[in-house]
Amino acid sequence: MEFFKTITGNCYINVAVTAWFLAQFLKTVFTYISQGKIVWERMVGAGGMPSSHSALVCSLTVAIAKGVGLASPEFAIAFVTAGVVMYDAMGVRRAAGEQAKVLNKLVFGFRASFEDSDSTEDDEALVGIPDKSLKEFLGHTPLEVLGGALLGILVAMVMPAR
Repeated sequence: MEFFKTITGNCYINVAVTAWFLAQFLKTVFTYISQGKIVWERMVGAGGMPSSHSALVCSLTVAIAKGVGLASPEFAIAFVTAGVVMYDAMGVRRAAGEQAKVLNKLVFGFRASFEDSDSTEDDEALVGIPDKSLKEFLGHTPLEVLGGALLGILVAMVMPAR
């Protein structure tokens, strides 16, 4: 029980988790507005506006700057980590999501062309072809990353750091 008390008493974790939760909540709201239905996966899923990863790392970086100063090693670590996370969200993870879209089109197009046939040879060709699509919402556009960063900064500025 002491562990949970210690964790929830850490202002830096509280700021970061609050920013992450707000970003996920906003994604759910924005999806509801655009699709007219609640998609609960948006509360935990990656991708979308605003970037919860960016919100989390930016809120933590600003909270550390407020708490221990810009000259601290903790701030330096948080700042560099935030840069890597946001770069990765726009680069590698976004590219992986784009590749997943292409692969899904190829695989399900291939599958559809064989499923329409009655041939047993065609059934054999489908062995090993997945039924489930790859996740396409992985990364972020620069605007989504900026939105998450601004949300994280705002949360950290509003919440107390220490």
